[in-house]
Amino acid sequence: MFQRVARELLSGLTVAIVALPLAIAFGITATGTSEGALVGLYGAIFAGFFAAVFGGTPGQVTGPTGPITVVATGVIAAHGLEGAFLAFAMAGVLQILFGVCRLGSLIRYIPHPVVSGFMGGIALIILIGELDQVQRSFLVVAVTIVLMLASARVIKSIPASLVALVIITALLPLAGPLLHDVRVGPVSLNAAVDYIGKIPESIPSIAVPEFSGSLFLTLLLPALSIALLGSIDSLLTSVVMDNITGGRHRSNKELVGQGLGNIASGLFGGMAAAGATVRSVVNIRSGGRTALSAATHSVILLALVAGLGAVVQYIPLAVLSGILILTAIGMFDWESLRKVHVSPRGDIVVMFATMLITVLVDLTVAVGVGVVLALIFHAVQSRRRKASIVHDEAGTHHIDGPLSFLTTDRVFTALRNGESSLTVNMAKVSYMDLSGARGLLTFLDHSHMSGVDVGIEEIPPHLEHKLTVLANDEQREKLKSAVRSGSPAPAGESPATAQDPE
Repeated sequence: MFQRVARELLSGLTVAIVALPLAIAFGITATGTSEGALVGLYGAIFAGFFAAVFGGTPGQVTGPTGPITVVATGVIAAHGLEGAFLAFAMAGVLQILFGVCRLGSLIRYIPHPVVSGFMGGIALIILIGELDQVQRSFLVVAVTIVLMLASARVIKSIPASLVALVIITALLPLAGPLLHDVRVGPVSLNAAVDYIGKIPESIPSIAVPEFSGSLFLTLLLPALSIALLGSIDSLLTSVVMDNITGGRHRSNKELVGQGLGNIASGLFGGMAAAGATVRSVVNIRSGGRTALSAATHSVILLALVAGLGAVVQYIPLAVLSGILILTAIGMFDWESLRKVHVSPRGDIVVMFATMLITVLVDLTVAVGVGVVLALIFHAVQSRRRKASIVHDEAGTHHIDGPLSFLTTDRVFTALRNGESSLTVNMAKVSYMDLSGARGLLTFLDHSHMSGVDVGIEEIPPHLEHKLTVLANDEQREKLKSAVRSGSPAPAGESPATAQDPE
């Protein structure tokens, strides 16, 4: 028991170290001022704590994220910080309503290409936003990125972002004069080095914003955008956590926890937040498995805030820019991008359309358009919308219908039945999109992790080929060992229908 608690606390400390520079960077990006450092930190502290305690994904870490930062930047620019804090709290109320109305379950119907395109679009927005800092302090940004990449390979115990932050902040007072107006011919490599500057030091306190009917109507749409994006962002992180741990998050409870977190963050002057994928993965890999580690990360950040003011002012903005650039690059779904030439064309259209609309129009519009496009391609490729699981007397589970973003979650949830061995017949699966392929490969990963022997019979050759080219090397070996040459059922013998898991 003691060892488990100690592991959770140590994991919380590790995540806090990772979250510190990211919270500061996202906060300053959203506000455009040094005050944003505290706004970002308060978001990680208060939203992180309440979402951890009341959420439905054990070990998930909540804080400012890329998608939330993009939306928060526009809200702050249009309504000021006071109006934005009220919008963040209103978004939290909406998220609680989403959870109470059980809308969290809809996350299973967002296609994989939409998720990939959405995150890629957010990454592009962040990269575009950092171009000014890159042009002004190219050398410092470049050194930050190189140092992070090098330290990630050499120093495994300390986050690369913290290594770069500490080293460059410590050395720049000595090297700063040498980095003023550095040129190669007409090309400016480093015009100047800008710093965060002094931030106000204060103990967090609740500030109930003034509220009126007209202000409510003005902020309703921004709050709805934050609530929708925060919910999608958080639940996608929950899915990633499930893929790593093999567990099963509670979507609607997670939305309630996220809502309570954003209400607290808005009342304490913090930024809206969502489940943060990188920080959550760090938590899991560091041994965190419960709310204790995620809540500990927030408590440690709160303890650090009191003594940060004198130090934070000397952090170069170019270092934060380098951290954000690498964070954005990591947001791209590189595995899907590398497989573009072998992925279904419809899925590729959906992914890039979502990405472009995210950058050029609006994030929520992009998700909506992406889902509609996916539905259109699904209707063209497969006349059937539903899939069911039927089993025969020999215990073989037959998938009857398309494996797509509409059916994948339901099908593989039904197949997780606690058996030590499982035989799946795919003879009646005529259509499989990218979400279906990813779902099957993930199911094989989880089954292998749980010691379940899975056999796949009568898989159509074109589906086997699609799975093979989309799988990574490890998944390809699992697929190869699972696929068996099954014999069709004798004529006149039909499988008995099991209860449809819908």
